[in-house]
Amino acid sequence: MYKTIKIGKIRTSKTELVDITKAWLALSFAFAFIYSGASLLSGSITRIFSSAFPRLFLISLFTAGLGFLLHELAHKFVGQHYGCEAEFRAWDQFLYLAVGLAVLVGFIFAAPGAVMISGMVTRKENGLISLAGPLTNYVLAVIFAGLMFLYPPWTQIFSIGFSINIWLGLFNLIPFGPLDGKKVFEWNKGVWLLAVLFGVYFSFF
Repeated sequence: MYKTIKIGKIRTSKTELVDITKAWLALSFAFAFIYSGASLLSGSITRIFSSAFPRLFLISLFTAGLGFLLHELAHKFVGQHYGCEAEFRAWDQFLYLAVGLAVLVGFIFAAPGAVMISGMVTRKENGLISLAGPLTNYVLAVIFAGLMFLYPPWTQIFSIGFSINIWLGLFNLIPFGPLDGKKVFEWNKGVWLLAVLFGVYFSFF
């Protein structure tokens, strides 16, 4: 058993806080490669030495980091709402994969870990717990889109926040393996389809 730490109404542990921190840093680092255009395949890896790279890393910490953190907290809170124990655990192999793919080919595999749910839940409750994360990313994307119009000088930061959160929401809805989409799809295919269409529309149109 891990020693429980209470932060307000949030129940967490030292292990969870460490795992969230390393996943946050790894994902932000990977996104910094994407937005700087640095990759080995394109022959532009030297862009990591440009003055823009540290700035893009800080922007990614805020935009990707906020999206990742609130995504996982949404799973956690909804899980705890249904009486479950819920803690985030990083998947180290997928953290390496996320950074490695970003460095090699400029692609993000955004599955740094997951909230582990322990308790009895129905298929619907499990679907709602899983859906909470992608929906949180969509809400953040809409907020960032609004901020682009309200604060034009900060458009680059907010546009990155928009695109990262749309991508995180849509990626996690893939109905495969441990991703959220599999549990949402198994619960309600109509809800899953609406969520996917929302992400596809704002990603490509």
